[in-house]
Amino acid sequence: MKNFFAVLGGMGSIATESYVRLVNKYTHAQSDQEFLDYVVFNDASVPDRTAYILDQSNPNPLPFILDDIAKATQIGASFIVLACNTAHYFYDEFQASTPVPILHMPHLAVESLSKRYPAATNPRIGFLGTVGSIREGVYRREIEAAGYDFIAPPDAIQDKVTYLIYEDIKKKNYLDRDLYFSTLDAMFAETSCDAVILGCTELSVLAEAFPYTKRPVVDAQFELAQESIRRAKALRTTPLKSPLPSSPSSER
Repeated sequence: MKNFFAVLGGMGSIATESYVRLVNKYTHAQSDQEFLDYVVFNDASVPDRTAYILDQSNPNPLPFILDDIAKATQIGASFIVLACNTAHYFYDEFQASTPVPILHMPHLAVESLSKRYPAATNPRIGFLGTVGSIREGVYRREIEAAGYDFIAPPDAIQDKVTYLIYEDIKKKNYLDRDLYFSTLDAMFAETSCDAVILGCTELSVLAEAFPYTKRPVVDAQFELAQESIRRAKALRTTPLKSPLPSSPSSER
């Protein structure tokens, strides 16, 4: 296999399945050969990223993911997808370890946000994700650099987000539409934000299953899938019939 990309997944596995479904769906293939070439590392052994960031767990996820990156590099991946938002805490170390481009999901999400909901008219951007991502500014830096105000969820809303991620999806593979929608409703109502970024791939599983159409929401994993498709199609020597997705460049 030539001109393929590598997906670093398993963080968690249900979310990685959602990413793969998005890639396959929006490739708009009309035959086996029109699907994209990729390899998935479903490394479920990677320790929890948030637990490490919050000093609640000793195992460091960094060596596990660096090992996956080394293997993806060795087998000749053209680019690497990191299917975990919180793991972008280590992004600079990841990219320094390989000459292969690693797509930056938070940067992609904010690029899409900037195109769809400009800061001049939508300055307040709410963020829903893990406590680890919020504490370490994984999205805050990208959002503020683009000229927006970063709005973190109040503690009661964050508790619901954490429950959706860890208790429902990671633990039980259960999708609670009502809790998901009520959490988004509360985020908009209580913080007066203009748009919300979903910055955890478990939340992306909910976004795939239950599109929220009341107010502007940007799903980071959806944007990652779109950029993956654009790049993978560009690797093909023979153009495919379906058009390239109009997703922006992801490298910083």
